Amino acid sequence: MRRRDFIKRSALVTGGVLCIPYAWGKNKPQKEDVTFAISTDIHRGMLPDVDDRLDTFLKEVEKRDVDFMIDLGDFCLNSPENAEFVKTWQDAPVEKYNVLGNHDMDRGTKEEFMEFIGMKKRYYSFDKGGVHFIVLDPNNLLIDGKYVPYGNANFYRPAEQRAYIDPEQMAWLKEDIKKTNNHCVIFSHQSFENPKACKNQKEVRAIFEAANEEAGFTKVIAAFSGHDHTDYAKEINGIQYIQINSMTYNWVGSKYQCKERYSEEINKKYPHISKTIPYKDPLFAFVTIKNNKLVVDGVQSTFIEPGPEKLGLAGDSLNGLPLRAEISDRKIKF
Repeated sequence: MRRRDFIKRSALVTGGVLCIPYAWGKNKPQKEDVTFAISTDIHRGMLPDVDDRLDTFLKEVEKRDVDFMIDLGDFCLNSPENAEFVKTWQDAPVEKYNVLGNHDMDRGTKEEFMEFIGMKKRYYSFDKGGVHFIVLDPNNLLIDGKYVPYGNANFYRPAEQRAYIDPEQMAWLKEDIKKTNNHCVIFSHQSFENPKACKNQKEVRAIFEAANEEAGFTKVIAAFSGHDHTDYAKEINGIQYIQINSMTYNWVGSKYQCKERYSEEINKKYPHISKTIPYKDPLFAFVTIKNNKLVVDGVQSTFIEPGPEKLGLAGDSLNGLPLRAEISDRKIKF
């Protein structure tokens, strides 16, 4: 399905116009003007049509005048059967960036996956159109006071030990933000506002907020994340934390699993597919930052039946998070 054929809404429950308090300081940032494509949680190997979903996304990216595209993690496993999938991403004729997701290290070390996908650094920054972009890596365990990088699915541990920004990265982040006078946008797999995501998120947010106070204007304007397969935005102390929905599905687990949605053959080939509710169409978004506005142009789809209601999920939430087959349109002033 082509992007222009998707059903869209101009004002969604979680969309609309959001305002961030703004004050000019002496270090006036460059005029921002940048557009990028964003996707996350593609999870190749979970559903049979993931390759087609990526193709749909990349075809739409080629139609748009974007400065770059970025994926927020959980892209695929480090395995030979995914080599062609990775090549499709790498061969797309647009500048591209990747973020590490926890499941990217289900097989192999962090360094091995980075080499597989073509990432040179696990956290880094770059500038486009007068905006400073920062990629972070919360994929670290904290065990007995020691920070351990994710690798070979070692993160299946108690929740309080998972998803930390390590001290080395924290120190780098402070200095990296300090070095620029421009607006900053953050990318990470796990969010810095959901208490179940990055565990030392308060320390990370404190760095963002201190940078804004020191600059005298809203220097860090937004932080994008994936991981939770959901769709919402939350403002904390003048900074927008925006959840980007999975391209493919919502995970509902054993309690709401459905083995009748797909054939026995597909269920056997994709053993976890029954514990998901897939989206009919691939979800992704285009983001434009211009004239003190951040605009998210999202996609609305539907669930492949049986959907949440038929499976007994009350309302539109799961585990306290919005359960929607969409990425909302948003207009944020800063």
